[in-house]
Amino acid sequence: MAQAPTEPSNTEAADLEESSPNMIVYRKIEDIITRMQDDKTGGVPIRTVKSFLSKIPSVVTGADIVQWLMKNLNIEDPGEAIHLGSLIAAQGYVFPISDHVLTLKDDGTFYRFQAPYFWPSNCWEPENTDYAIYLCKRTMQNKARLELADYEAENLARLQRAFARKWEFIFMQAEAQVKIDRKKDKTERKILDSQERAFWDVHRPVPGCVNTTEMDIRKCRRMKNPQKVKKSVYGVTEESQPQSPVHVPSQPVRKTTKEDFRKQITFLNVQIERHCLKMSKVAESKEPSQQRVKRWGFSMDEVLKDPVGRDQFLRFLESEFSSENLRFWLAVQDLKKQPLQDVTTRVEEIWQEFLAPGAQSAINLDSHSYEKTSQNVKDPGRYTYEDAQEHIYKLMKSDSYARFLRSNAYQDLLLVKKKGKSLASKRLTGLMQSS
Repeated sequence: MAQAPTEPSNTEAADLEESSPNMIVYRKIEDIITRMQDDKTGGVPIRTVKSFLSKIPSVVTGADIVQWLMKNLNIEDPGEAIHLGSLIAAQGYVFPISDHVLTLKDDGTFYRFQAPYFWPSNCWEPENTDYAIYLCKRTMQNKARLELADYEAENLARLQRAFARKWEFIFMQAEAQVKIDRKKDKTERKILDSQERAFWDVHRPVPGCVNTTEMDIRKCRRMKNPQKVKKSVYGVTEESQPQSPVHVPSQPVRKTTKEDFRKQITFLNVQIERHCLKMSKVAESKEPSQQRVKRWGFSMDEVLKDPVGRDQFLRFLESEFSSENLRFWLAVQDLKKQPLQDVTTRVEEIWQEFLAPGAQSAINLDSHSYEKTSQNVKDPGRYTYEDAQEHIYKLMKSDSYARFLRSNAYQDLLLVKKKGKSLASKRLTGLMQSS
């Protein structure tokens, strides 16, 4: 008589979790972070910095982290050390205390280490109720230090509408946590507040920032186990829905065909396009926030990586009859992502549109870049137009981008957002009072 398959034990499940690709990476990062914090083995110096009328406790500088990585991991190139440090920061193991962009800079910017409680290896999957409790708690705390940003205020108002029936429970949870926090030492409370905020910067990132937790192998594996209990940051657990009682047993496994692989690849591509960036609804809206508009003034890269910023920049260039430069740059960026079989055709299309004699949208290249690009076109590849793209980028940066920042369109957008900020804060106050 055939023996029925047994369910994996807790130990086996734990072993599987530990051997998952993400968990292996997390353990390696955590080993580096542990060594970095160990004073006995020459870790990064953690110190309290005196600022004007206050102290900044338990911080390290970005330059110190880069130097430690180069020395202890035998990295010769500073750029490689910065890249590795940025990958570690993107997972939330270290974070800057002055802003919410989780990257590492090789300068005097202050960083703080994340508490092990909030490490990704603890498999946190925070729910929107957790986020609502956190935002609600922030409104009850030191407003000078923990005031909600524009996108957080709008998210709080949206969550308040979504959880209207249990908002009283959320409010009570937040109030109870504030009472507990007030009993802690002021310095400890400041550190914990920053660590909790960094945790949410990973899981509910600032609009425009990549969310490293959206699609990962560990979550895909968890989806296959619907009985698993989700963990909550604030101790609230939620059982997944049980399987349907009329669930039909799976059919015998058949041989996988090419068509099955094709469908699976198509499905995964759709999922990646949907989830590679997790942005707040404010970022998805046509009207960008003031913080977002201000970022466009930092560098042209900030404009180009923001879809709304690109659109505004393109409109400005169209008004000056020079949009072909940006359209060429975007076409070359798209070429780099094309399947290999489509590259040759796309290279020819770009040549005919922007560089061929009598092209409809001709761009202005210097003789050296044009000659080199003409040679590259004979052996087409994804990077055929690399030199031409770099030349056009420098041209836009030195000329068009500076005029864009001085343009009425950009200045009007800044002024509108400044006027709208006070109205948004009044609306939020009204919503909180009505609850």
